[in-house]
Amino acid sequence: MSWVSTRTYYEHLNKLVQARTSTLSSAPLLIESLDFAGLARLSTADEWAHAATVLVQSAKRLEQAGATALLIGANSMHKVYDQVAASVGVPVIHIADAVGARMQANGVKTAALIGSRNVMVESFYRKRLVAHGVTLLPPVMDNVDEIDRIIYEELMQGRATRSAERTFKTLLTTMGQAGAQGVVLGCTELDMVIDVDANVLPIYDGTRIHAEVAADWILGAG
Repeated sequence: MSWVSTRTYYEHLNKLVQARTSTLSSAPLLIESLDFAGLARLSTADEWAHAATVLVQSAKRLEQAGATALLIGANSMHKVYDQVAASVGVPVIHIADAVGARMQANGVKTAALIGSRNVMVESFYRKRLVAHGVTLLPPVMDNVDEIDRIIYEELMQGRATRSAERTFKTLLTTMGQAGAQGVVLGCTELDMVIDVDANVLPIYDGTRIHAEVAADWILGAG
């Protein structure tokens, strides 16, 4: 839901559709880019209730405009997924279900999850992965604050620093030593500082996988 995330989804979706159809093709999309300023770093029940209202209203507008399936372009906002899905008559593709299914198909049994504080610590995202037979390593609380800071103060503002790259490289090595067979990127901007295709562990980039499932929907529905 940051503009950086929207840009990434747009690029992934169009490249995927183009690769599977023709060089002149592009993905038919309706995009509602919401103001993330009032939806970032939520903590209280009232704040999350407000977020649910904003996303439900957005989902209804997109459905009325002709959308045949919906994506929530933010991992953290899947905390209100149930309210959004219940408000519309079209499928809402859950990012963690897409990732969990991919990991299950690849035989990954134990994984680590990196994302914003609520994605790493709360159950709404973790339980979806576990439902696909994936055991998640517990979050290392000493790292949670720094990861959350990098996401909100750097990545969501479009800044990728060498310091952040080093932090995550060290973190991934530690996760592998702790027994992770793969790492889930549970933040849509993390590919800015983590090399998804060349790392010490298999990387499951939620944004890319979410877009791949959406491309399947677009091409199948078309």
